[in-house]
Amino acid sequence: MTDFTQQMNNLSVQDNGAGNGAGNESRRGKSGYVPPHLRNRSGGAGGAGDDNRRGGFNNGGSFGFGGGNRRGGYDSNSNGSFAYGGGNRRGGFNNGGSRGFGGRSNYNRPGVGKWVDGKHEPSARNEKLELELFGTAEDTSIQSSGINFDNYDDIPVEASGEGVPEPITSFTSPPLDELLVENITLSRFTKPTPVQKYSVPIVAGGRDLMACAQTGSGKTGGFLFPVLSESYMNGPSEVVESAGAFSSHKVHPTALVMAPTRELVSQIYDEARKFSYRSWVKPCVVYGGADIGQQIRNLDKGCDLLVATPGRLKDLLERGRVSLANIKYLVLDEADRMLDMGFEPQIRHIVQECDMPDVENRQTLMFSATFPRDIQMLARDFLKDYIFLSVGRVGSTSENITQKILYVEDEEKKSVLLDLLSAGDAGLTIIFTETKRMADNLADFLYDQGFPATAIHGDRSQYEREKALAAFKSGTAPILVATAVAARGLDISNVAHVINYDLPSDIDDYVHRIGRTGRAGNVGIATAFFNRNNKNICKGMVDLLNEANQEVPEFLSKIARESSFGGKMGGARGGRGGSRGPVRDFRRQAPASGGNWGSNNNSWGSPSQGGGYSSGGYSSGGRSSSGYGNPTSSSNSWW
Repeated sequence: MTDFTQQMNNLSVQDNGAGNGAGNESRRGKSGYVPPHLRNRSGGAGGAGDDNRRGGFNNGGSFGFGGGNRRGGYDSNSNGSFAYGGGNRRGGFNNGGSRGFGGRSNYNRPGVGKWVDGKHEPSARNEKLELELFGTAEDTSIQSSGINFDNYDDIPVEASGEGVPEPITSFTSPPLDELLVENITLSRFTKPTPVQKYSVPIVAGGRDLMACAQTGSGKTGGFLFPVLSESYMNGPSEVVESAGAFSSHKVHPTALVMAPTRELVSQIYDEARKFSYRSWVKPCVVYGGADIGQQIRNLDKGCDLLVATPGRLKDLLERGRVSLANIKYLVLDEADRMLDMGFEPQIRHIVQECDMPDVENRQTLMFSATFPRDIQMLARDFLKDYIFLSVGRVGSTSENITQKILYVEDEEKKSVLLDLLSAGDAGLTIIFTETKRMADNLADFLYDQGFPATAIHGDRSQYEREKALAAFKSGTAPILVATAVAARGLDISNVAHVINYDLPSDIDDYVHRIGRTGRAGNVGIATAFFNRNNKNICKGMVDLLNEANQEVPEFLSKIARESSFGGKMGGARGGRGGSRGPVRDFRRQAPASGGNWGSNNNSWGSPSQGGGYSSGGYSSGGRSSSGYGNPTSSSNSWW
């Protein structure tokens, strides 16, 4: 028994790899086996519990149990050794740097840089990843600008607020970070759009922003460019250690972008991947309808910029998987929809009731093509000393879109639609309906008629929605029948035609729908089927067509005059109805006498035409004395 004990003792490695006992010089440099009953002995270089740590694997440059400074992780320290439990976060990867899980992962991944000792260290270029992210110049599915892109320089811009900074004129470093400029060049963007010219210096100056820009004017870049540029230059915030049982699994993003639909957050995430290429910022996306387990695993790989829908983010916050304590930048894309009736409680919970820094200690950016007055008033709860930026025909759409309004009765719509599709040129077409059932029925009808069509709406699973969008983008099914789920934010190249089979009840929704074409200087056609069932938005459509220098059909003008007679627009929905609310900075519009928004002294539009805003809609003469809001309400309240 004594001989056996002596043999076991000789197996212990006392000199960090010098040999496995006396007389075993031939195995110098190799770690020996340490039996379980000897692993707790002091003096052994590989004993469990070294440095008072558990479950790690560290031996000061070789292998051993118990080293490092956290439990259950993986560490590759600066000497090139490997150690489980090393690093500065429990349960995280660390590769000799100062970052670990919780948005702080820093193991080597292609295209992911580091933040080391207060300095940004971009990763090496990766040709395979660049091809995946940026494509090639010949790739027709990727468009950076169209034939009318230079006309953007002529778009009027109005910035209101105190201390508005001067806009930039090109993508240069400074003021942008050098790495971001390189990524913008790889994306083949040559010059900033008007909203990007102003948003970069506004965010760099530490100001909050509410930006209202016409569809297809580069709003996604308007918030990604300045947020990423400032992040590259300033680095991440320090993660405050938490004693909670699940603190090791939390991510601590620096920037949060929220959008209303799954398709839009996926699109923003794809753009974020492009512009964060080679940087320390790791984007991540979460949304409902997809496997939450896989999304949590993606978060655990590191998350510095989180793109999310409100519902799924709320779920992850309640599970303790995300902390908002380090948020420097909060972005609400399609902010008018985000603050509308359905999303407002979730937004308030996330922003005001969780651990996000208050409005004084973060920057908040809001972007949309439409900002009605009631939404501006709601937005004040989330902003401080903000600048209101209006680009182009505020709340309007681009002149690059040729709008055609056809008078079609409901029973004739399918026949007229077939005629349009048969006569149309090759190109992608989106057809909007008001109901999910109609979307499915119309897609089946078109398929039976020999038109390759697919449908997307809220009742379809996420897999079905992604499959439908992929078929549409690739041209396999060049006709997409959709509800409002596809009306906002989607940036699909080569959409040549948008057809409003059913017109929406709100003119703002019409603006967003037709904005799926004619983007980034490209041209497109928008056709609408109109009949007297749509008279509630008739006056708004006339104003929209006039603003965009489009032809106004005689039947539309006639019905608009009939609807406006008596200063009333029938069928208004809530406070917004068919009218187009004031979309300029409401802080600059003092109410007229009596607190009304429709008198001659404070009209929205041309005074010579008397285009005052009153009675919940545009009045034909601007003479109404009723207050802003629902004309049928005694209190004229938006709420």
